[in-house]
Amino acid sequence: MKIYDAAFCIAVFFILGALAASLKLGFFVVIAAVALAAALFLFTGYFKKSPTFFWLAGLCFFIIIGAFYYLIWGNRQIKNINIVFDKKINFTGIVVKNPERGSQQKLVVESQPPYSGKILAKIQPYPAFDYGDMISFEGTIKRAEPESYANYLAKDGIFGITSYPKIELVAKNRGSNFRAALFKFKEKIILGFQKTLAPEKAAFLSGITMGERAEFSKEFKEAMARSGTTHLVALSGYNISVIVMAMFVFLGYFLGRRYTFILTIAVILGFVLMTGAEASVVRAAIMGFIALLATQVGRLYSVRNAIILAAFFMALINPMVLRFDAGFQLSFVALIGIVYLSPAIKKFFRVPEERDILSFKENFFTTLSAQLAVLPILISNFGAASPVSLLTNILILSVIPLTMSLGFILAGLGFISDYLALIFGWFVGLFLSYETFIIKFFGKLSVFQIDSLNVVFIVLYYFVLIVFIWASKRGTTIIKQRQ
Repeated sequence: MKIYDAAFCIAVFFILGALAASLKLGFFVVIAAVALAAALFLFTGYFKKSPTFFWLAGLCFFIIIGAFYYLIWGNRQIKNINIVFDKKINFTGIVVKNPERGSQQKLVVESQPPYSGKILAKIQPYPAFDYGDMISFEGTIKRAEPESYANYLAKDGIFGITSYPKIELVAKNRGSNFRAALFKFKEKIILGFQKTLAPEKAAFLSGITMGERAEFSKEFKEAMARSGTTHLVALSGYNISVIVMAMFVFLGYFLGRRYTFILTIAVILGFVLMTGAEASVVRAAIMGFIALLATQVGRLYSVRNAIILAAFFMALINPMVLRFDAGFQLSFVALIGIVYLSPAIKKFFRVPEERDILSFKENFFTTLSAQLAVLPILISNFGAASPVSLLTNILILSVIPLTMSLGFILAGLGFISDYLALIFGWFVGLFLSYETFIIKFFGKLSVFQIDSLNVVFIVLYYFVLIVFIWASKRGTTIIKQRQ
C-alpha cells in the first residue's frame, strides 16, 4: 500500500471511529465492529491474495483510536466546568463571541471565578452589548433541551442557558483587541450597506457576506424557509465551497490559472477577516481553500487526500463537528459533490468542454452537483424543503459569487466615498432584486414540502449517488482501455 493510500485510510478510519462514538454506539460495540471488519478484510485478502486487504485489516485499529479520542476529548471538555444549574445565582461573565442580535440578544459568555464554563445568555435587545464586555448576571442557568440542541451547543463548549436575567455592565474591552477591531469593522460594513441599499436588499447582502440576519423580516425568513434557501445566510462551508469554485472558474475566464488562484485565496482571507474570524467561518474557509486546491492540483489521489486530511485535522481539533456541526457536514459533502459528482453529471449529459460566456455552464454544474450532494443535510438541518428548492438554489447560487464580489467592492467604496457607494449600490441592487424576487416567488408556490427524512432514505439517496459516480468512472476507465 502506498503512503498516500495509507494516510487516506488512517484518516477515514479515525473519522469513522469518532463518528461512531458520537452516535453513542458504545465502546465495546465499536470494538466488536472493528474485529468483524478486520476479519472480513483478512478473509478477502487471503482468497484474493492481495496485501492491500491485510493492510486494511491492520489499519482498522484506527477506528478504535478515533472512538477513544472522542471520549477522551469529551471528558476533558467537561472536566473544568463549574456551573450551578437550576438555582438563582449571581455570576460575572465576559462576552467571548460577537453578539447575535434581532428580537433578542444572544450572548456567549465565559463565566468568571468562582464559576467556569461558557453560557448562552438570552436577553432583551437593548441595551446592546459588544464582544469583550464584562457583565454581571443575576438569574437561573438551565441545561439546554432537547438533547440535540444541547449537543449542538456543547460542540462550541456551551453547557448552560440563562434567559432574561438581571444584567449590569461591569467593564468594557476585556477581550482580544484584534477580534474587537474585526467585529467593529464588520459592523461598519453592514452600516454601509444599510446607507446605500433598500432595507431588504441591505439585509440580504449582509446575510450572504457576513452571516448577519438580525434585520430580516419575519415574512422574508419564512420565504427563505419555504424556498429552501435559509442556508445561504448561514455562512456554511457549502456556501464558501460553491462560491470559491464558481469564482475560480469565473476569474479563470479572464486571468491565468496562477493569478486566479492567488486572487481567489485573497478573497477567502478577506472574507474571514470581514466576518470577524469566527471559528465556523474559519472552518468554512478551510474547506473552500481545499476546494480551490483540489482544482489547482487536479490529481485524483491528491484531491481525495486533501479533502479527507482537512476533515481529519478538524476532527482532531473538535471531533463533535462530525455529527453536530451542520456547517462542517455541508462543506465536506458539498466539496465531495463538486469534485466527484460534477464530472459524472457532465459526462452523463455529454456536456462539451468548450467554454461559454462568463463560464455560466461550469458554474451551473458546480452549483447543481453541490446542491444534490447536500440536499438531505439541508432538509435535516434547515427544516422543510419543497421539490422546487433545488431549482431555486440553482437560480440563485449561479449569481451569488458575483453578488458577493460586488458586495465586497461596495463595502470598500463605503469607506472611500458615500457618493460612489450609492451609485455602485444601485448596480449591486439589480442582482439583489433578482435574488430576493426568486426567494419570494418560490416561497409562495403551493407545493408539498418534505419536513424530514428518515435514515433509510438518506442511506439509499447517497448509495445511488455513489453508484452513479462509480459507474461514470468505470465507464471512463473501460473507454480508455479500449483505446
